[in-house]
Amino acid sequence: MRHLYLNGAWRASASGESVGVVNPATEETIDRVPAGSPADVEVAVAAARAALPSWSDTAPAERGGILAAAAGLIRDRADQLARIITTDVGVPYDMAMKVQTLMPAGVLASYAQLAETYDFDGGRIGNSRIIREPAGVVAAITPWNYPLHQIVCKVAPALAAGCTVVLKPSEVAPLAAYALAGILDEVGLPPGVFNLVSGYGPVVGEALVTHPDVDMVSFTGSTRAGRRVAALAAETVKRVALELGGKSASLILPDADLAAAVKATVANAFLNSGQTCSAWTRMIVHRDRYDEAVGLAVQATGRYTVGDPFDELTRIGPLVSAAQRDRVVRYINRGQEEGARLVAGGTDNPMDRGFYVEPTVFAGVEPGMIIEQEEIFGPVLTIIPYIRGEDEAVAIANGTPYGLAGAVWAGDEEHAVSVALRLRTGQVDVNGGGFNPQAPFGGYKQSGLGRELGRFGLEEYLEVKSVQL
Repeated sequence: MRHLYLNGAWRASASGESVGVVNPATEETIDRVPAGSPADVEVAVAAARAALPSWSDTAPAERGGILAAAAGLIRDRADQLARIITTDVGVPYDMAMKVQTLMPAGVLASYAQLAETYDFDGGRIGNSRIIREPAGVVAAITPWNYPLHQIVCKVAPALAAGCTVVLKPSEVAPLAAYALAGILDEVGLPPGVFNLVSGYGPVVGEALVTHPDVDMVSFTGSTRAGRRVAALAAETVKRVALELGGKSASLILPDADLAAAVKATVANAFLNSGQTCSAWTRMIVHRDRYDEAVGLAVQATGRYTVGDPFDELTRIGPLVSAAQRDRVVRYINRGQEEGARLVAGGTDNPMDRGFYVEPTVFAGVEPGMIIEQEEIFGPVLTIIPYIRGEDEAVAIANGTPYGLAGAVWAGDEEHAVSVALRLRTGQVDVNGGGFNPQAPFGGYKQSGLGRELGRFGLEEYLEVKSVQL
């Protein structure tokens, strides 16, 4: 069994208990990590608190140099890390390399640079000097679907800002977190600045969120769990950043390039086997082009080969766990019970073993159906028609409790942007605009609080002080 990383050293958990790590493609237990305890949290938080003064006083350029070295090691070991993530999560290797490994390396490098260039001195306002300083000890609680990227999106800006961190990765897919801890140790991060306590959310996570010496909680996960984190953190009035669920819409206007829009929407919906909070899982199309859009979606779905995530022909790997597979199957059954029309996929397991679900498409979906409203977190695309005009389409797009991402497709870019500005969501892609890791990422409504990535992500970990002269 592995150990926890506490105060710059690998140490056994006080609990003596462990969590099995399961390969979702084979259903085999491949490793064991500690099921941490509140006592382990006490040690980790004490170490982070003791290390805070020295680390926060470290020159930002020096902090950035350590982050840059860590980014370099991630790139050097990209194949090894991608294989860890493929085995841990089930994502196809090519995607694990490009999106789950090299992208977080780039994000880490960007914060190394930002640490050197960001103006922590906020200047003067009248007789006041404005200072930005570290928020303090940060509890970072991360999910399993992007196990390295989501960690880097929290740990990198926190360290760049001069905060110290206690990380609790998901117990479902924790191995990338262990690899990152080893890298941070290797590049010489001072003891106590970064600590890793694996284990279960109700034990380790809640001990962190309620700890009086934790100044800020940054959480990514379900909206249900996010509500719990916010409620517990409120008892000690902590700073809270929440990146939660989504039910994002891809809104296709009548003059759009329909083939391109449908192809990109299907790809986005099925990315990481649909286990992506910002996935465009609702395709909204005018009734005049609806049947054509459904046909194109079915054709595109047929090209998503399900199989071994290490097979270069595979485009859809397994879901991360048996519980997640069962959840998705329940939603597919519910969609059929609601009267939606299953036009691709279904509930059958296409493989002899592993937690697989076929990529699935529903037509005949109406606003308000459960499968149109709730986050499924699997490879399930719903296609909703609108009848009148774009006001109706925008109302459907905005008609869920979420507001994380979305897309607008139109023949005229200026028109598409005007519609994008009406969507109550944190980010919108126009006609396939590419993901920008420097731009703020986060949601409206029940998709969360705060932003990650770039300058906005850094500022989540900074307090603002005014000094009157």
